[in-house]
Amino acid sequence: MAGQSAAQSAEQSAGQRTGSTPMVVVEDVRRSFGSGERTVHALRGVSFRAHRGQLTALRGRSGSGKTTLLNLVGGLDSPTSGRIEIDGTDLSALDEDGRLALRRDRIGFVFQSFGLLPILTAAENVGVPMRLRRVAPAEREERVRTLLALVGLAGHADQRPGELSGGQQQRVAIARALANEPALIIADEPTGQLDSETGRSVMELLRAVVRSEGVTALVATHDPQLMELADDVVELKDGRIIDPS
Repeated sequence: MAGQSAAQSAEQSAGQRTGSTPMVVVEDVRRSFGSGERTVHALRGVSFRAHRGQLTALRGRSGSGKTTLLNLVGGLDSPTSGRIEIDGTDLSALDEDGRLALRRDRIGFVFQSFGLLPILTAAENVGVPMRLRRVAPAEREERVRTLLALVGLAGHADQRPGELSGGQQQRVAIARALANEPALIIADEPTGQLDSETGRSVMELLRAVVRSEGVTALVATHDPQLMELADDVVELKDGRIIDPS
């Protein structure tokens, strides 16, 4: 109960700081693939909200629709029907250039497979999104140093991914996701390739980042042990949200 009270207090404080509008609004979203008898209904009328300054976990078995939902929220795909709003922007109102700008400027992505460029150092990997935005070198280097320190890797800036552990690589990926100061972080099974202890430390880092950076995080996971670290949990089964009651 005490944990719930703390979470409620955090939500109220976040609401006072940023207003009551949720960061993510998903309304009756459906996504189907194929046609006729071969149609696959990946999402079947999903609705939920992710609040600003909180970590929302998407829970469900493989095939429940978690990744499909994250791709839609991140603007990587479009729903068959329904509405998705990110930070007050209706995704259906954006053309492809608008979606690209949204992903570049407002959303940070963290993947299960880390997604780091093997020939670049940790610092260079973190700096890639800022290079794409043509951030001035001095500003970029300062931001990289700050982010590597934030994720506990200040002493590993010059190491390449192959010289880092899985947990360290995922920390680099989190720092990279924060490079352009996004409003929303989307993480798809970020602990999936890590042992349980390292996975928990990465999830704790994500929660700490949400608190310190004031971002919103939407994290897909199938690990029930990580649910206690989330402010809110949305459970999916067969493309539908399960009512926790």
